Amino acid sequence: MRKIDLTSFTVATSETARDINRRIVLDLIRTRQPVSRADLARHSGLQPSTLSAIAEQLIAEQWVTEGALGHIPRGRKPRFLQLNIERAAVIGINVRPAITTIALADLNARFIAQQSIVTAADPQIFVKELGQHVKAFIKSNAKVFYEGIGISLPGRVDPQSQRLVFAPNLGWRDVDFKRSLERATGLSVEIENAANACALAEIWFNNHLNGVRDLIAVTVSEGIGTGIIANGQLISGSTGMAGEFGHVSLNEDGPPCKCGNRGCWEVYASNSATIRAYMQATSSSRANKANPRQRSKEPSFEDILRLAGQGDVRAVDVLERMAHYLGVGMSMLITGIAPSLIVLVGEVTRAWDHVGPIIKKVIAERSPTAPMTRIVPAEDAAQPRLRGTIALVLQKHFGAPSTA
Repeated sequence: MRKIDLTSFTVATSETARDINRRIVLDLIRTRQPVSRADLARHSGLQPSTLSAIAEQLIAEQWVTEGALGHIPRGRKPRFLQLNIERAAVIGINVRPAITTIALADLNARFIAQQSIVTAADPQIFVKELGQHVKAFIKSNAKVFYEGIGISLPGRVDPQSQRLVFAPNLGWRDVDFKRSLERATGLSVEIENAANACALAEIWFNNHLNGVRDLIAVTVSEGIGTGIIANGQLISGSTGMAGEFGHVSLNEDGPPCKCGNRGCWEVYASNSATIRAYMQATSSSRANKANPRQRSKEPSFEDILRLAGQGDVRAVDVLERMAHYLGVGMSMLITGIAPSLIVLVGEVTRAWDHVGPIIKKVIAERSPTAPMTRIVPAEDAAQPRLRGTIALVLQKHFGAPSTA
């Protein structure tokens, strides 16, 4: 049972009911397209006359178009409805410490165009440069009507002010992306933590969930983030900082973390941690001991994946170490939250056949409720962080209306 909060509520009006029904129909069209009015009435429970009126409104607003005629044995042939993908598009921006990706997607979250830029170290310089790049990006796709901009960031965002509070792996604090980009582009901007964006992408765009309403997206990159969906809703906490499990300490005497703590989960299981472990292993090898001046060039995480695939013993060892600690952290999530599903996001999923069994073995050994939670890798090629930025904008039209 969900208790009504009598300190903060909005009384439903006839306008509220119409808005909710409209959003339900629009989202049913999105998820079941092409679909007939009769099927929409059956799925929604709305009266055919009410459904028809909403459909006509959506067609008039150019959210929906009528497509092919259906085939039935007798009577009037139904005309199928689908989203008007030519009506509008969304700009998604995924910010990471080295590279930022800007993408254009249609209402079905299919990417139309992309470009990458270097992420400047200074946040004020970067925000200014980003605004210039986005304006140029819009100009190069001038025939499109833009619904807005969604941004995912490797840090925590205040849900009220939409300001970036703290991004340890960027070294940034209190950065206002929203107002700066809105002034530069004239478009509304929605900002969210990258892990939360990935969790939203799962809820909005992955039909394989089969009714799953409790899941955790674990993003593994320069750091580790967790986005938590409980009962179909994103958990953000009072300050937007909920889900910072990447900065939960596994060992108080462990290596220092950029957040100021020691022994955090991400100093053992992130891409950066794995690169450091590989560098330590190679620096202590016999070749480097014979020639102390000879220093190996720091590899990328993709290099380690490639080397492990080629049988490099040190690369295999550090990748397996990473998998072990991913399992340690996930067992903590499963024991504490008991989600139906954990989705692992990041380049490490390219080696899932190798790391997946290790992760699951560690979880089985450490969490008594492990059999209740399914562990799956996100498809790296689907760019879940970017897809999450599209969800940030689309949920304003397809999701439940705000009660604020």
